Amino acid sequence: MSSLSRPPSSQRARLIVFISGSGTNLQAILDAINEGALNAEVVLVISNRKQAYGLVRAAQAEIPTLYAPLKPYTEAGKSRELYDADLAEKISAYQPDLLVLAGWMHIFTPAFLDQFAGRIINLHPALPGMLPGKDVIELAYQLFQAGKITESGCMMHYVVPAVDAGPVIAQTVVPFQPDDTLESFAARIHAAEHELIVAAIQQVIAGKK
Repeated sequence: MSSLSRPPSSQRARLIVFISGSGTNLQAILDAINEGALNAEVVLVISNRKQAYGLVRAAQAEIPTLYAPLKPYTEAGKSRELYDADLAEKISAYQPDLLVLAGWMHIFTPAFLDQFAGRIINLHPALPGMLPGKDVIELAYQLFQAGKITESGCMMHYVVPAVDAGPVIAQTVVPFQPDDTLESFAARIHAAEHELIVAAIQQVIAGKK
């Protein structure tokens, strides 16, 4: 869908997308917008890692970017709360309708969360209540090899102070296959994430109208 046939920007949800890596989920969002499958626009992409390829994807799409590292704060003896408060202040000017954490590797404190209550959602590559935290695709595969689980998946949820514990918006179950390698399982998880993140964003913004 061309930009001329999209709804006016005033009618589209304003998204800020947070990344820390390659940005494949960001790309899924951008593709869905360009195809007319998602009634939104990405107004800013934020990364806490300078080399994140997602910043390149954003620049190629002519979307403003912000590199926001925590390290200068910790090296100066400043708190995570101050980092979060400063970041919240910086992005408020973009008037976001929804903040989408798509592979963002930083746990926000209430200093950030309280500024955008009910407007922050996160993509997590595990099912609700199963494997919070990081490296969970690898952990799920280890549990499968040990015969302890037969499936995993991914979910989109609202962000609360507890890690990966907010109300679930949507989830996708990804069963293990007998001949799965970590690579083949991870590829199916990522494919499921790309579909789920778009569907969940559309579900949330439709409910906010």
